[in-house]
Amino acid sequence: MIFKLIKASVAALALLTVPFAAQAADVPIKPPYYKGAPRSVVSYYNWTGFYAGINAGYSWGSSDLDLPPVVSLKPKGWMAGGTLGYNYQIGAVVWGLEGDVDWSDVSASTACIGFSCDTKQTWFATARGRVGYAFDRWLPYITGGGAFGHVKASITDPTLTGGSDTMTGWTVGAGLEYAFLGNWSTKIEYLYVDLGKFNCGVSCAAGLVTDNVTFKENIIRAGLNYKFSGPIFSRY
Repeated sequence: MIFKLIKASVAALALLTVPFAAQAADVPIKPPYYKGAPRSVVSYYNWTGFYAGINAGYSWGSSDLDLPPVVSLKPKGWMAGGTLGYNYQIGAVVWGLEGDVDWSDVSASTACIGFSCDTKQTWFATARGRVGYAFDRWLPYITGGGAFGHVKASITDPTLTGGSDTMTGWTVGAGLEYAFLGNWSTKIEYLYVDLGKFNCGVSCAAGLVTDNVTFKENIIRAGLNYKFSGPIFSRY
């Protein structure tokens, strides 16, 4: 009797299992969800912001006095000073304004009409725009704008006092800047400068109403800047 009851129970359990197995076979199996590899975020140095710095370099060029005959000099010497500027970065393009004022000891002397003629630049300044293309921390750029300098012209003739003027001209050039530590950057640049001319007149040549003095120079200098504002890094 007990054996028959066990057989009946097993049979009933088997009948109940069949529909549940059929329903389980109909349930769709979801494939595993693949999120993909983590996406890396690349940060680039951001050049936007105000900055200040120092610069120093060497200058060489030419300076003519319109004495009869024309006297040509080759002034050269050192200069050093300070820089102020602002950069604004759009994508990888960096637009900027920069100004600097330098002490200058750029001079030359040559024999002329039995005496010695001299020209000397005592200070130099620029107000320039610049545009560059940023390769992360590297910034090659071109620059151009106004140039200013105080130039003295003299002759050793004791009857002549010589003359001087704050000359105004233009400059163009190019450079490369590198941001090496946080907000610090260093640069090297070349500038060509034409300060135009001024009339030294009878102060440089007796009896001459007009005695123009010209001054042109090539400048190569290095600089160290500190950026005060703006984010250090960005994405573009």
